[in-house]
Amino acid sequence: MSEPDLRPMLATLTDKPFDDPDWIFETKWDGFRAIAVAKPGHASLYSRNLIDISRKYPTVCEALSAIKQQAVLDGELVALDAEGRSRFQLLQNAGREAVRLLYCVFDLLYLGGKDLRGKPLIERKALLEKVLPKNPLLHYSAHVAGDGIKAFNKAKRAGEEGVMAKLASSLYHSGMRTRDWLKVKASQEQEVVIVGFTAPRKSRKYFGALVLAVREGNRWEYAGRAGTGFDAQTLRALHEKLVPLVTDKKPIAEKVPDEAHTTWVRPKLVAEVKFTEWTKGGEMRHPVFLGLRTDKKPADVIRELPKHIERRK
Repeated sequence: MSEPDLRPMLATLTDKPFDDPDWIFETKWDGFRAIAVAKPGHASLYSRNLIDISRKYPTVCEALSAIKQQAVLDGELVALDAEGRSRFQLLQNAGREAVRLLYCVFDLLYLGGKDLRGKPLIERKALLEKVLPKNPLLHYSAHVAGDGIKAFNKAKRAGEEGVMAKLASSLYHSGMRTRDWLKVKASQEQEVVIVGFTAPRKSRKYFGALVLAVREGNRWEYAGRAGTGFDAQTLRALHEKLVPLVTDKKPIAEKVPDEAHTTWVRPKLVAEVKFTEWTKGGEMRHPVFLGLRTDKKPADVIRELPKHIERRK
C-alpha cells in the first residue's frame, strides 16, 4: 500500500434533521476523532491534526492489531458513562482514572493495499463491518437509512450529542469539509481558544473564569467566559498549563467584563464548551467548560453556526 492520506474528511453543521432515502444516519459520537492504521500484529492511532496518539490508547491499538489485513479506518475515540452514552468530559480523565473506552469506527479508507476512498460510503461500511475485529473496545458504528428525524429524536431523548447524516453514495474526500456529510446537533457545543482567565473569588483557587475567543479572519474575537465545569483537579491542572502562556499583550480587541482582574494568555489552548445560545453580540450564553482539545490547531477554531443545506442527490 502506498503512503495513505490520513487527513480525515470533515462534516458541515446543519440546522435541522431531515428524512431522505438517499442518506444514512449514524450516532454523533462525543469524543476525539482518530484515524487508525492497522495491520496484523500492529496498529497506530492518529488525531485529527495527524499527531500519533498510540501511546495514550495502547489497549485500543492492541485490539485493532487483531485485524487480518492492512487497513486504514476512521472513527471516534469515546468514553462511555453509566448509561452507555459517549461523554467528552469523561475522555479527559482516561489517563488518570478508569473509564470505559471505545473506538467507534464508521469508515474504511484502505484495505489490503487498495484505496477505497473512491467507492460509495455504503460499500465501504459493508466491508468495514466484515473486517473489524470482534473486541469490546471496538464498535462498528451502525446506521439507519432514510429516517433522519426519527434517529435525531431518539438521540435527543437518550441525551446523545446528535446524529451524523451522510449521503450513502458519497466518496471519501481526505482533508476536506464537505456537504455530503452533515452533523445535526441535539445540544450546542463549540470549540474555543482560551485567551485569558480572571482572578479567583471566595473559596475557589487558581482562577475564576476562562476568557474565550474564536478566529475571525486574521484576528481573535471574544466569545464569552466559562466559569463552570471545573473540579479542583481540573482547576489546578489547567492553571499549570495557562501560567507559562501569560502575556502582557491582550489577544482580543473587545473590552470584556472584569478586565481589570483578567490575566491574558497567548492563544495556544483549545477547549470544548457547551452553551445555551449565541447572543446578538456574538457571545455564548452560559458556556460550561468540557475539556481541552489537543486534536485541533487554535487558528482553525472558528464560530460554528448551523447552515441550511441544500442536499444533493
